[in-house]
Amino acid sequence: MTITNILVCGIGGQGVMTATEILAEAALSLGCDAKKTEVAGMSQRGGVVTSHLRFGPQVLSPQIMPGEADLLVGFEAAEALRWAHMLKPGGVALVNLGRIVPPVVTIGLYEYPEDPVGQMRALGIEVHAFDASAMALELGNIRLGNTVMLGAMADRLPFPAGVLLAAVLARFGARKPQLVDSNRRAFERGRQAVDTRQAVLAAN
Repeated sequence: MTITNILVCGIGGQGVMTATEILAEAALSLGCDAKKTEVAGMSQRGGVVTSHLRFGPQVLSPQIMPGEADLLVGFEAAEALRWAHMLKPGGVALVNLGRIVPPVVTIGLYEYPEDPVGQMRALGIEVHAFDASAMALELGNIRLGNTVMLGAMADRLPFPAGVLLAAVLARFGARKPQLVDSNRRAFERGRQAVDTRQAVLAAN
């Protein structure tokens, strides 16, 4: 296994850091070396957040440099666009279409792009976009959007999807067993969302 670089970005309160922790736990369960770091624009809910994760046989630094990310996971589409330069050639972006306008937009420091996913595709990036927020609401809890996004990543990782699912259920179901089923369903919705998108792309 070579080193895998994953950059997760979004808005505070979406579970960006939690998702990265679960990914790291899954990698560690297989004996990988894993290192991560987070950068929060504002610590409170609503601020922009990015989280870097690197895992493999040996990892010396958690920092991902521009052009080195294998996977860009955007919990919010505009944030995914802002960090698109971090992807390496051939890297893949998984993007939640559920729109959350960050404070940097509402106070006028940043203009929300009209079509962030379209702009990323115009750059030649392979983007798989789906509304994880809507899926979570359909399942009864907006917080399940975190698990939907993890499910979408599952088949893009260098280990079986079941390893990541086990880490998800260990985190969310350990104290509340009633959450096991809902998180399992959210995880599968995320996997199916990417599969559906791939089928559409293949048909066009």
